[in-house]
Amino acid sequence: MAPTRWLCITNRTNDEITRKKHVWGVAKRFHNLVRQVKKGDTLLMYTIQEVVDREVIPSAITSCYEAVGEMYENDSPLFVTPKALGNEVFPLRINVKPVKIFAEPLPIKPLVPQMTFIKNKVMWTGSVRTAMRIIPEEDHQLIMKEGN
Repeated sequence: MAPTRWLCITNRTNDEITRKKHVWGVAKRFHNLVRQVKKGDTLLMYTIQEVVDREVIPSAITSCYEAVGEMYENDSPLFVTPKALGNEVFPLRINVKPVKIFAEPLPIKPLVPQMTFIKNKVMWTGSVRTAMRIIPEEDHQLIMKEGN
């Protein structure tokens, strides 16, 4: 059976934690989604647009990982919680191994017209407003080809 392709939405700080610790975590409210991830699935890390020192850093895809196991729960603090999420520790976690760390973050906006999972090409950010989502193989292949 072919692996499921996931797009995981995060911020730059938590993306770096995933890179260093080889673990991806989501909030408890996403239990039904994250429990679908199986060993061998791939997870593309999508970092949201952020403003740092008044500079806008665009949303981008930074890396691809493979799930080395299934979801487990761990309440120990690991990730940085965005202010809007209070005391969330992202306890639903998956251990991952790197498949490809992009030399430079791959801006997603130029790829939007070609992405099949994005239906509304004008208001496209609505397609990435969750912790993670399944994307089609063709979109995964496009991202992997473009990211270097």
